[in-house]
This record gives sequence, C-alpha cells and structure tokens, in this order.
Amino acid sequence: MNEAWKYQLLTYPNPAVGCAVLIKNQIFTDVHKKAGEPHAEVNALFKAFSFFQKTPKLKTAKEIHEFLIKNHNNFFNDAQIYVTLEPCSHIGKTPSCANLISILKPKKVTIGWLDPIIEHSGGAEMLKNRGIEVRVVNDKRCFDLIEPFIKWNKDKFIFFKLAQSLNGVITGGYISSESSLKWVHQIRDKIDLLVIGGNTVRIDRPTLDSRRVNGKAPDVLIYSKQKEFDKTIPLFNISGRKVFIEDNLEKNK
Repeated sequence: MNEAWKYQLLTYPNPAVGCAVLIKNQIFTDVHKKAGEPHAEVNALFKAFSFFQKTPKLKTAKEIHEFLIKNHNNFFNDAQIYVTLEPCSHIGKTPSCANLISILKPKKVTIGWLDPIIEHSGGAEMLKNRGIEVRVVNDKRCFDLIEPFIKWNKDKFIFFKLAQSLNGVITGGYISSESSLKWVHQIRDKIDLLVIGGNTVRIDRPTLDSRRVNGKAPDVLIYSKQKEFDKTIPLFNISGRKVFIEDNLEKNK
C-alpha cells in the first residue's frame, strides 16, 4: 500500500495498485506506474523471477506476460501474492493479470479489495477455479487507494494543492522543492482543468504547464472579479490551451 501511494493519481485513468510477492523467503514489491504499462502484479512477479533467473530486458505488459507463461516452469507454485486490488479479469491495454496468475499458479493470493468496476472484476473467481487459495481481506486502506478512480468513473475528481511549510506558513518565500514540483507537474499532466485565483496569476505570473515531465498543459480557469490581465503572463501563451476568466466556479461542476 505504501508503494502504491507514491503513484496515487499518476496512474489516471487507472487506479493506484501495489503488489508484493513472497517467494523463497524473499519479498518483492512493485506497483502500477502508468496507464498502459504493466500492472503491479506483473511488475512484482517479473522482479521476483528476475532475481532468481536470468531474464531479458522487457518493458511492455504483453512481453512480460508471454515470457512468464512460457518460462515459469512452476517457479511460483510455492509463492504467495499480496495485492491491494483484485487482479483484473479483462483484456484492455494490457493482458489479464488474473489469467497470468492462474497459469503461474501460486500457492495463495491475498486481495485487499475487490474491483468495484463490474467489467474488470471476477479475477478472484478465476483464481479459485484454478485451485489457488484466495483470501479477500476488505482492508479500508486499500479502498482509500482506489477511491479517486471510483470517483473518476462515476463523475469527476477534484483535488486541492497547497504549498505549506511544516509550521503551517504559506507565505514568506519559495516553499516547493524540486521533487514536489515534479510531482505537481505529473499531476498537471493528468488533469483537464486547473483553477487558480486572479491575484496569484498577477503576482506570480505562472506558466502552469507540465514541462518537468514533458506533459500536457491543462486548460486554466482564473477565478477573478476583474477580467483584465497582462496577456504576457506565460500561462496565456501556451499553444492549444483554453484560458477562462470567470467570477464563479460553474465550469468546475
């Protein structure tokens, strides 16, 4: 769960998921890092296999699935897998994790929370049907990990960003570090609309893009009663961006 939280929101439109594989008295953990890339279970399983076996450098989920299916040779039969979310049963941008695990046939799979999306669920039953012991613990902390994903699927998700020092101060100098700035840019790359106050725009003259991760620049809603702004402020000069200046937040509904 702790590892998965490091990628919270960055896996949009997929949920943040973490996995641990216990095998031969070793623990291997990994996470889902980005939509379209290997899921947490696949990354953790391949990490474990690569620790004990010589493996090629593989990047795509399909490559790893096919390699493990062809070369596992019952390696995982005594393994235990712990995953925060039920392994997916469907085939989307990546192959089915539940199908892969059912072929590798570990001793036991512990699931933190069942997948609430009907089209993706059913992985636990697939594993049980293959004779794998499955335990669902319904840990609320695992639900907390996927809550933003559930909200995105039902409607929309809104979050608030604040730069603040440890003693609660938000003024008096630059607060953000390089690591926090990079994280903010990763989030900007995922969102559709960024809301900012008019005074902040006039004083800080921001760009509000995602240049630190070579990502997209979201549209901007400037919340201000005064509609006049210096159009040389960098945020106004981003190609393909829409900038709205409003005295209400109706666009955010």
